[in-house]
Amino acid sequence: MAAAPILSWESLGLQQGNGWLFRDLDMAIGPRDRLALIGRNGAGKTTMLRLIAGEIEADKGTRSVQPGTRIVMLEQDPFFTGYETLLDFALSGKDPPPRHEVEAIAGQLGIDLGRKADSASGGERRRAALARALASEPDLLLLDEPTNHLDLAAIEWLEDWLGRYKGAFVVISHDRTFLTRLTKATLWIDRGSMRRKDIGFGGYDAWTEQVYAEEARAADKLDAKLKIEAHWLERGVTARRKRNQGRLAKLWEMRATRAAMLGPQGTAKLGLAVDDAKSKAVIVADKVAKSFGERPIIKDFTLRITRGDRIGIVGSNGAGKTTLLKLLTGELAPDSGTITLAKTLQGVLIDQQRSLMSPEKTVRQVLAEGGDWIDVRGVRKHIHGYLKDFLFDPGMVEAKIGTLSGGERSRLLLAREFARLSNLLVLDEPTNDLDLETLDLLQEVIADYDGTVLIVSHDRDFLDRTVTITLGLDGSGRVDIVAGGYADWEKQRQERTASQASVRVERNRDTAAPPPAPAKKGKLTYKDQRDYDLLPGRIEEIAAQIVRDEAALHDPALYTRDPAKFAALTKAIEAARAEKDVAEERWLELAELVEG
Repeated sequence: MAAAPILSWESLGLQQGNGWLFRDLDMAIGPRDRLALIGRNGAGKTTMLRLIAGEIEADKGTRSVQPGTRIVMLEQDPFFTGYETLLDFALSGKDPPPRHEVEAIAGQLGIDLGRKADSASGGERRRAALARALASEPDLLLLDEPTNHLDLAAIEWLEDWLGRYKGAFVVISHDRTFLTRLTKATLWIDRGSMRRKDIGFGGYDAWTEQVYAEEARAADKLDAKLKIEAHWLERGVTARRKRNQGRLAKLWEMRATRAAMLGPQGTAKLGLAVDDAKSKAVIVADKVAKSFGERPIIKDFTLRITRGDRIGIVGSNGAGKTTLLKLLTGELAPDSGTITLAKTLQGVLIDQQRSLMSPEKTVRQVLAEGGDWIDVRGVRKHIHGYLKDFLFDPGMVEAKIGTLSGGERSRLLLAREFARLSNLLVLDEPTNDLDLETLDLLQEVIADYDGTVLIVSHDRDFLDRTVTITLGLDGSGRVDIVAGGYADWEKQRQERTASQASVRVERNRDTAAPPPAPAKKGKLTYKDQRDYDLLPGRIEEIAAQIVRDEAALHDPALYTRDPAKFAALTKAIEAARAEKDVAEERWLELAELVEG
């Protein structure tokens, strides 16, 4: 028998302007639900979370909450004004969390809560907000884009925490990998209605394809004009996903070709978009090195980039991603080695700040300077048709920028920048604030782009679907060059770690004193049994400490602010890794005895 819901809505309705955003919606959340909340930008996802949290009142319907249920919401953009430090923010609210719990989680996330709130970075604010939300011990946790501004280490830590979490959660996220790993059911907001399917996000695409196919069959009974006007977006999304399958197959072929051609010099069969010099290199890096003070950021980096390459740059915050990007685009000069850029290189930068345009301007003014036509990389298009290409209703052409959601502004920025004539596209965290349909669109536009693309991102699935080469930074100055996406880089790192561990074991065997007579299989001494029982816990403690120290080390300003702390953290991480390796090898030996 299913457990009683901890929260439910009956006949939920909310008006927006002259119409209804939601109407007659029913919803129930169980005590262990892991729900993905999906919908396009502007569909009302954040509004729905606020209705669930009780932060806003509905125009109709009944909200029921099981007595004693603690509901906590992590907002996408928390309000930090009025708080002196991040700790002040983390301990605020009607029912503030225990300070020791906040500080414990902050330590694991590697955030100094003593930092001034007004000068903290986006990543620091996000970690402080997470510490406050998670330390509150909620029964129902509402998460609005929790991975925004987090690096890969912090995202993986959050995935582990939510995997062990005993309560229910509802999450909005553009991170497909995050959603696939954690969710067990899906709430889909679509054109004012909401559907629920008890499948995790991994089954979402197949489910929506089924729904759209059923709607298409029904639409065939309508007249042609109505079909065009009412179903252009749904049909476009369905067709786009089918085309993307073909593009993925082409991407894998390109990766295979790139892997075969990628040698010590990082050569590849690529060059400039719309460049007259065929097969000419776009960017050539030769033995490049860059340091800040005594800290090496990039060491002995060599790569040849030519037309059509789509380069993904990954690594934790502070590992040197932005530095590498600036080196490759010529904004920053190397300390040694050379960076050569093609003379005809013409780049477009879409940055993560999204410092976009005046809120008083209209969509028409931003895209077409007030006219009806826009030049899209040399081809004239009507603004209505171009808006459809970027999943906008053409009726929004006169809408003011200030009325658009954050995701819609980001999508409009993409539409504007992709129209410019260029042969190099630079994307810094392009997936923030985008819905899943827009991410599909972005993948398609990048795949069809004639030039070269440089992408800095923490979105693992997006990189796996988009890039031909991944440049992976670990913070030591080393840059891995991998033909493939994030998963390929992660696989290479794991193989290298396993190989290094094997070498250490062999070296230890060669140098160690003759081992004592082996214990009888299946029986352990008192010390062996104690080690067997206690080492797993100790290994977890060491791993958690490494995560905390690495997170602190990834603060880009740490070296300048406190070089002694930077050096101490570096040594502590090395020592902890060595201790962890020894502990793991010891436990594996004991496990073999037990299994024997």
